[in-house]
Amino acid sequence: MSSTPTPRATRSADVVNEQIRDLWARAGGQLTAEDRAEYEALVTEWASAIDEGTAQRV
Repeated sequence: MSSTPTPRATRSADVVNEQIRDLWARAGGQLTAEDRAEYEALVTEWASAIDEGTAQRV
């Protein structure tokens, strides 16, 4: 059995960015603690998608 984690399907940066925008719109510009946690996870995912997109284009 391999100890390497199975890669999960990554969403495009555009898709994640749209979800970030939706979160801010729903929150009315002020994030709750729960919203903040979701936002931080989305930003991390977005940054990974940007990095992967850059690596694929090089």
